[in-house]
Amino acid sequence: MIAFVRSIRRHHKNDEGASAVEYGLLVAAIAAVIVVIVFALGGLVKDKFKSTCNNIANNGTSTTQNAACNDGSTTN
Repeated sequence: MIAFVRSIRRHHKNDEGASAVEYGLLVAAIAAVIVVIVFALGGLVKDKFKSTCNNIANNGTSTTQNAACNDGSTTN
């Protein structure tokens, strides 16, 4: 009976450390998925914002709005 209790206590000690490692792996996997999604959808979102900005600039009366839509790239 004493040996059985000792084996349960030994198993219980080892189980706590494993759960911390599992949580760490889960957080790393979620972060990796978020990074992949951001890179995959980044170009699409950028294009939509640029299109919206250009539509607002073309319908407005001020010429300073066109400068706000530039993304910093030069077209020479």
